[in-house]
Amino acid sequence: MPLRTSESVVVPAAPAVVFEHLADLAGYPAWLGLVHSAEPLADGPRRAWSVELRARVGPFARSKRLRMECVELRAPELVVFERAETDGREHSRWALRVELEPQGDGTLVTMHLAYDGALWTGGLLEKVLDEQVRRGRAGLVALVSEPTR
Repeated sequence: MPLRTSESVVVPAAPAVVFEHLADLAGYPAWLGLVHSAEPLADGPRRAWSVELRARVGPFARSKRLRMECVELRAPELVVFERAETDGREHSRWALRVELEPQGDGTLVTMHLAYDGALWTGGLLEKVLDEQVRRGRAGLVALVSEPTR
């Protein structure tokens, strides 16, 4: 069964400021625990990253390395990342859609995570993924709210 999770948060900054933090996957490990690492790649026509996703369940950890591409970018309102492997094989779909819209003095950020495989779904691990995305809300607010150095 596919995994779909969505979370929203109001970030106390203008959409253009928030968008800077969301348009580059390399910055996601700083605020989204699920993304353990994200290294930029220069191996194709689109911006791409080698991403390691990691989730811990008690003493056990599950990790997955993906090649993700930015497939849609409309500053400052939308960024979409999708799995795009280059090995010629079929892989389960991973997609992250991030929507931004002005709200008062801040920005409403809504993240939609979609996964169509079987390895990360089913009961406890699915709940852990949901929780990681929920915790990312506070991490993003804290990151964007930090004073610039």
